Amino acid sequence: MSGVNRRRWLQSGAVAGMAAFGERGLATEASSEKIQKASAAQGYDYCLPQLTPGTRLVFQGDSITDMKWGRNEEDRNHYLGHSYVYLIAARLGVELPDQKFEFFNRGISGHQVADLRKRWQKDAIDLKPDLISILVGVNDVGRNLNGVDLEQWEENYRFILMKSRLANQQLRIVLLDPFVLPSGRLEDQVAFKAWRSQVDRLIPVVEGLASEFDAVHVQTQVVFDHAMDKASPEHWIWDGVHPLPQGHELIAREWIRRVSERWPSDALADSGNE
Repeated sequence: MSGVNRRRWLQSGAVAGMAAFGERGLATEASSEKIQKASAAQGYDYCLPQLTPGTRLVFQGDSITDMKWGRNEEDRNHYLGHSYVYLIAARLGVELPDQKFEFFNRGISGHQVADLRKRWQKDAIDLKPDLISILVGVNDVGRNLNGVDLEQWEENYRFILMKSRLANQQLRIVLLDPFVLPSGRLEDQVAFKAWRSQVDRLIPVVEGLASEFDAVHVQTQVVFDHAMDKASPEHWIWDGVHPLPQGHELIAREWIRRVSERWPSDALADSGNE
């Protein structure tokens, strides 16, 4: 190939390459935009919560909170388990590293609100929390499908909230609704309706207690109901009760969003403002 022809070949190749690159660049940009839109789920475009540096956050509940958190507090690989608690701690730890928050998971698999009451002093009050978050109710439903005793359930729930507020008048409280989806063992509509009807009886109690104790109310059942518009119930909760990782992510995002709305910070999360 002569020098002139070689130059022409290189130039034509460069032009073609630039055109192809331009097409790929446009495609990549379009794909990137789609990815950003797809991943910009509700919850990552909020202000960060304004909490006092060194805030101690205690998370209470049943297996949904528990998720095998390490009972050995010196084992820093497993001390938070792998539930929404872990995700909240990770998110806030990245965004607010200078705040040095302390996170404690004290959920115990299988527990009902009466069980929380029995261990509340040791697993809540004695930890001296600045913020306490509670998700409970689905075990009360599962063991009382003929009808949860609402009066007793509310009395037990109110007891732990009153005891917490008496121990710390400045305590911040976050209450999450129990929830279920028609998946796994609850895919059968008869079974799902039995569980959901009882969950729907508990949610107004949680809402009322949140109002009474000036707590943040996280409407997790609403979040999961809306999530079914994007994917099947099995994508979020594998057995009707226990969330998969993406289900825990939904809880974590909504938790941070609601807490941030209540106690907003001037600092904006970078991921929501780039």
